[in-house]
Amino acid sequence: MPSARPTPPVHDPADLAEASEQPSVPLAPPPSASVAACLARQRSTRRWTHYHQVWMSHQQGWTLDAIAQQVGLSRRTVQRYLHCSTYPERQPRHDRDRSLLDPYKPALLAGWNHGCRNGAHLFRTIRRQGVRGRYGIVALYIRRLRLAQGLAPRQRRSQQPLPAVTAVSPRPLTPRRATWLVLRPPESSTEEDHHQLAQLTEHPALAETVALAHDFARLIRQRQPTQLEAWLRRAATSALPPFRRFAKGLWADMAAVQAAVTLPWSQGPIEGQINRLKMLKRQMFGRAHLDLLARRFLLAPHAQRPEQRPQEPAEAQAQLAAA
Repeated sequence: MPSARPTPPVHDPADLAEASEQPSVPLAPPPSASVAACLARQRSTRRWTHYHQVWMSHQQGWTLDAIAQQVGLSRRTVQRYLHCSTYPERQPRHDRDRSLLDPYKPALLAGWNHGCRNGAHLFRTIRRQGVRGRYGIVALYIRRLRLAQGLAPRQRRSQQPLPAVTAVSPRPLTPRRATWLVLRPPESSTEEDHHQLAQLTEHPALAETVALAHDFARLIRQRQPTQLEAWLRRAATSALPPFRRFAKGLWADMAAVQAAVTLPWSQGPIEGQINRLKMLKRQMFGRAHLDLLARRFLLAPHAQRPEQRPQEPAEAQAQLAAA
């Protein structure tokens, strides 16, 4: 009986640098279901039709309310369409390609580019590294590798040398995500977050920004008022104008800032009551007089109180004895 052909081992991702001179192709995008793609096209066509109906009615002199009622959209959507001179295309989702396989994709890509075409062997290799999930997610990823190189579904070898597959570039780091990376607690950050944060701190100005933000967040979370003045002096003498302005504002109200760092109380309940009053005001606007609005302001807190629990006989007797 002929012996089984040995399967090429999975190489380390660092070995990909050796094959950088050979031509490469980008990784194929993840396939979408035909039904979902059809529904997406239908929704896009419907939005495009609504957009042109809104503009045609607006050019004829219709009001926003009349356009919204005629087209079947909300007034806010009609107003948003009229603010756009061209059809507003929806942005694609950045997390479309996220999966449990993300930490192991470099190893799979390295093994594939070095000649391993056996999906089961690739799956067993990353399974020993701790991957969670079934073989199906690896099979879908290998299917994308085959599509990128132009291989047939069950074809393992090719008559011509195949180009190396390169992973798609990660999503760009937006200012909002960068801010969250800096202010997120270290214990809840992932390895990818630490790697991106290390890349940010390679720039001197960003390194100082990250250091000041980290120290300020730590002294606020851990309530360290003794380190507040030292941090304010660092921020006031830094080369960053936003931090200098921020420190100047805190120096002007130092007593309140120290109380906020020291005391366990916050103005959250007050802000909640203000939000409740504003909500009641918006509900009553144009519908009733001030007398009813005042009654709602005064009676709403009492109506939201939980009902008192009926007393047990022993508790009632104890209160009577104490009286």
